[in-house]
Amino acid sequence: MAIAKYCLVAVDCPDPQALSGFYAAVLGGDVKKDSEDWYDLYVPGGVRIAFQRAPGFRPPDWPRAENSQQMHLDFDVPDIETAEAQVLALGATPLDVDDDGGQRGFRVYADPAGHPFCLCRA
Repeated sequence: MAIAKYCLVAVDCPDPQALSGFYAAVLGGDVKKDSEDWYDLYVPGGVRIAFQRAPGFRPPDWPRAENSQQMHLDFDVPDIETAEAQVLALGATPLDVDDDGGQRGFRVYADPAGHPFCLCRA
């Protein structure tokens, strides 16, 4: 029997409104403002991602061990080329997009606040 029920992932960032908007554009769903310091993204399918203001936020240094990424989000996409163009247009930064001609199956980006995330071939 489970001890707990999954509720959400909370992501530290300097601007929760902007970052929740970025992920809403990537994943769809509805953004709800709780306060100036906390926004929730309700993704289709019932998953919730929260974005909380973190004064003094310092993005992770990917892929270095110092100030490691600590966590990242993976997103399955049907067409990685199209998805890449779309996330870059939304403000993502490529971190490691050499997928060895499609052999590796994923590419790594940073969201506008610097958190790593991956686009994965579905």
